[in-house]
Amino acid sequence: MTDNQVVLKTDLPLKRFISGKVRDTYDLGEHLLIVVTDRVSAFDVVLPAGIPDKGRVLNLISAFWFGKTKNIISNHVVAVIEDVRQLDEFIPEAQRFDYPKYLEGRSMVVKKVKRLPVECVVRGYLAGSGWSEYKKRQSVCGVSLPAGLRQSEMLPEPVFTPTTKGEDTHDLPMTYEEVENTVGRDLALKLKSMSIVLYAYARDYARHHGIIIADTKFEFGLNGDKLILIDEALTPDSSRFWDEKLYKVGEPQDSYDKQPLRDWLENSGWNKEPPAPTLPPEVTESTRRRYVHAFEVLTGKRLP
Repeated sequence: MTDNQVVLKTDLPLKRFISGKVRDTYDLGEHLLIVVTDRVSAFDVVLPAGIPDKGRVLNLISAFWFGKTKNIISNHVVAVIEDVRQLDEFIPEAQRFDYPKYLEGRSMVVKKVKRLPVECVVRGYLAGSGWSEYKKRQSVCGVSLPAGLRQSEMLPEPVFTPTTKGEDTHDLPMTYEEVENTVGRDLALKLKSMSIVLYAYARDYARHHGIIIADTKFEFGLNGDKLILIDEALTPDSSRFWDEKLYKVGEPQDSYDKQPLRDWLENSGWNKEPPAPTLPPEVTESTRRRYVHAFEVLTGKRLP
């Protein structure tokens, strides 16, 4: 369902699997159909209006990174829906319907796997809550760091700072020992090492294209007993992107993400409880431009 080309919700005649803050997921039997809407959240609250093009950007950037990293680790992608007629392959004839055109570019069919209840966060630069903690305790999420680091500085090595993955609760920091207790020692080590390998690969690729990936988060699942990458990958929603040309150590950085939106909300007097205020048009457009620019710079393509 659209309003001025913004997709805020979907209502497909399919069995709904789950709906999150941004994604609506439908059960196709052996597979899932993930539709990325233009909904936007901040401070764990979904805003009343969306960001044009956001869903397509998130879906297509994820598809790009899933393709780039498939030689490092397998992922859950079966098909990126660029033409709605592709869905005929996954939906039995008796259940087919008039597929809405908005599915093109913003949806993908994926494998149905067992999701692991850990958000695998990797930090490569000192920013956000990590910088706040470092100033107080010289650590990030309990991981000790060298003295003398400055705001936005690249860390000596990427740091693995996992959190819980709750459906209806805030994500909470986890120690590595808690990850081991949750998924087992062998799997915890795989999550940590693979997260850092993926981040380092993406960081180096992006830097060659003028973007610094300061931090990101991954989710993984088990396809049988095989670890695979799922959900989204290295998007402006799951990562902090900075413009390398404007990067200066010792200062806060301007991000290619929803930071303008967060900044406006912080200064709006909103108490961060539902309902959220409606964004002014200039903040909406500024945020949209950042999402689209990140896609075009990273992929080298124009947004379809």
